[in-house]
Amino acid sequence: MSNHIIKVDNLVKKYGDFTAVKGISFDVKEGEIFGLLGPNGAGKTTTLEIMETLREKTSGQVFIDGMDLDKEPQAIKNIIGVQLQAAGYYPNLNLKQIINLFAGLYNRDTDPMALLDTVNLREKAKNKFKQLSGGQKQRFSIATTLINEPKLIFLDEPTTGLDPQARRNLWDLIKQLRERGCTVVITTHYMDEAEELCERVAIIDSGEMIALSTPAELIDKLLATGFQRPKAMKAANLEDVFLNMTGKEWREG
Repeated sequence: MSNHIIKVDNLVKKYGDFTAVKGISFDVKEGEIFGLLGPNGAGKTTTLEIMETLREKTSGQVFIDGMDLDKEPQAIKNIIGVQLQAAGYYPNLNLKQIINLFAGLYNRDTDPMALLDTVNLREKAKNKFKQLSGGQKQRFSIATTLINEPKLIFLDEPTTGLDPQARRNLWDLIKQLRERGCTVVITTHYMDEAEELCERVAIIDSGEMIALSTPAELIDKLLATGFQRPKAMKAANLEDVFLNMTGKEWREG
């Protein structure tokens, strides 16, 4: 397995007559941010959920940190962090109480306030999850993935629906996770996000993997075909203008 924390070989997932994932293979290196890219319905979330042990595969092999998914699912669960959706949080508990509850489930001694500091939510410790803004909810959901001190974190389209400030701040947070020594696997259909965050990406379409490389190599390969954008690109885009004018600081609205 060398330095590969994930190895997927000929993964297939079928739902009756429909094949959602069609024999894809890839690996993820320890300590990298790896992207699964594709349009909605491409099969990237299904692939992610199989690696998370949340969905059964039809065939193929998956190894997480050298462990066979078929033989050691519980051991795999102990080393991964999975971002929950909003429905996964108890509505009547505040953020500090939710962290304490999760820490108890993991049998971990966790400092809730230190964890909230990590995602800049200390001031929201007594708020309920439903009282948070979209960006705050995403940051808190990432905080809960850190409770069991995982080696590997899975994030499924974490910036969908966020405003530019919240999106850029979440990018910074994801980079900090890697600096802490975590490997991060992220799904997204935002190509600028993948280009900013990911060392390597796998592009999936209609259940098939059609490319696997670094963003720079994929761009260079396209340019080598003589590809040209129909409109010349400037050194900045409108989102850069927006952030420069409004600031990139944490927003609590």
